[in-house]
Amino acid sequence: MATVVNMPRLSDTMEEGTVASWLKKVGDKIEEGDILAEIETDKATMEFESFHEGTLLHIGVQEGETTKVDELLAIIGEEGEDISGLLNGGGGDAPAPEAKEEVSETPSASKDATESEAPASQELPEGVIIVTMPRLSDTMEEGTVATWLKKVGDTVEEGDILAEIETDKATMEFESFQSGTLLEIGLQEGESAKVDSLLAIIGPAGTDVSGVAAGFSSSSAPAKKEDAPKAEAEAESPKAAPAQTETKTKAPAPTPVTENGRVYVSPLAKKLAEEKGINLTKVQGSGENGRIIKRDIENYEPAAGAAAVGKFVPSGTEDFEDVPNSQMRKAIAKSLTKSKFSAPHYYLAVEFDMDNAIAFRTQFNSIPDTKISFNDMVVKACALALKQHPQVNSQWFDDKMRLNNHVHIGVAVAVPDGLVVPVVRFANEQSLPQIGAEVKELAGKARNKKLTPDEMSGSTFTVSNLGMFGIDYFTSIINQPNSAILSVGAIVQKPVVKNGEIVVGNTMKLTLACDHRTVDGATGAQFLQTLKGYIENPVTMLV
Repeated sequence: MATVVNMPRLSDTMEEGTVASWLKKVGDKIEEGDILAEIETDKATMEFESFHEGTLLHIGVQEGETTKVDELLAIIGEEGEDISGLLNGGGGDAPAPEAKEEVSETPSASKDATESEAPASQELPEGVIIVTMPRLSDTMEEGTVATWLKKVGDTVEEGDILAEIETDKATMEFESFQSGTLLEIGLQEGESAKVDSLLAIIGPAGTDVSGVAAGFSSSSAPAKKEDAPKAEAEAESPKAAPAQTETKTKAPAPTPVTENGRVYVSPLAKKLAEEKGINLTKVQGSGENGRIIKRDIENYEPAAGAAAVGKFVPSGTEDFEDVPNSQMRKAIAKSLTKSKFSAPHYYLAVEFDMDNAIAFRTQFNSIPDTKISFNDMVVKACALALKQHPQVNSQWFDDKMRLNNHVHIGVAVAVPDGLVVPVVRFANEQSLPQIGAEVKELAGKARNKKLTPDEMSGSTFTVSNLGMFGIDYFTSIINQPNSAILSVGAIVQKPVVKNGEIVVGNTMKLTLACDHRTVDGATGAQFLQTLKGYIENPVTMLV
């Protein structure tokens, strides 16, 4: 049966979108996960992938055209299927039976979901608006409510922040597009649900919406069923560290934020503390009445000499903790699995002489208020080399290969939940200090879950550096649709041969993972030769 695909909401403030380009045409076969189109939002041009399989039967918005969120974008179904009924129904306003199917399968139609989830015989009371789980990133399929900033009965103005929602990439603020009174909350803090599931209901004060909430949640309940155990108690939550559980019953020492063993902390601050392994009794709260809030966790620095202590387990005792997969961890697993098993990876390993690079960095950092890292030098060198080897700066799509003339380098950053890749845009046009400042800023945002979707999208090449952890050599999985990723190891001092003599030298191993569909072995080798020239003679990067 044909499925209506509506214009998705690809940013938290998006109200309409423009189709920048279609990557599929009518008659093409569509697989789940295929990129259908590039859509320009109010913040960025983003790829939109299909959640359905079949044949592209109809395109409702041509390239360059703009339409509202939830209006008809395309129709996917079986080849030769009659879709005249859907088209005659008014495009985005598909007939009720199809709208119901769309709600259950396509996480983008907020307005259609609102209309179809309610029982057919029941109309929404006047002025009542259903707020559904928004799509806050291009790959988001479900979200978790980190904290509510409004409670039932509060007055909500358009633009007010309703809640902080954890996506697969970051924890983001979600603002209201409506004014009224918060009548119902569909998801409690810590609970997760699919995009377009019931999040809240806003309307005139005193309106009875119990029937509306029950009618909506009955069909979206399966998406939240897996999170039901969370409502029992945080004591059973696998994420709650043993040390933190103990602080609730017996605080080791009185602090300004504890009373009768209780720590006063906001839900989001508590979640961040758990992720970072911070003992809340050691944190000084700056909120109302000494309450610990998010900025206290972000700015917390442990006392010198403090060391993490593992949970005590008696000898001969089996013990484990089941940690629920976060939205970010799920997204990483899905994308890397797809990349590893769909892109034919091969690897090219090299070892560079770093003596000149070390001397160059020492001299460069002697300039007042200037500090660059070896990673900044690698990013800059890659950007310059990629301009000379566009094949390595390419991307693979099912029906074409894209050679990028701009260079946006993704820099892998480790965070508690996994890995994120913020993007340094037009890296070849930036100076070393500019790259250093931007990488530092983006890495800080990544660790505090403050990266926006725009700051994590659009990379054409990726650099992953584990040298600071003492790793000499490793390989990485390509960040699709990119064609390559560079793995950077540590600088190691060892005997080397120079001018026929054995001397002490400094070397660094790098490994280039390539997609053989776009980058041949010789092409990858030529790129590494160019990269070698810049790394071993870094003064050439200043020309």
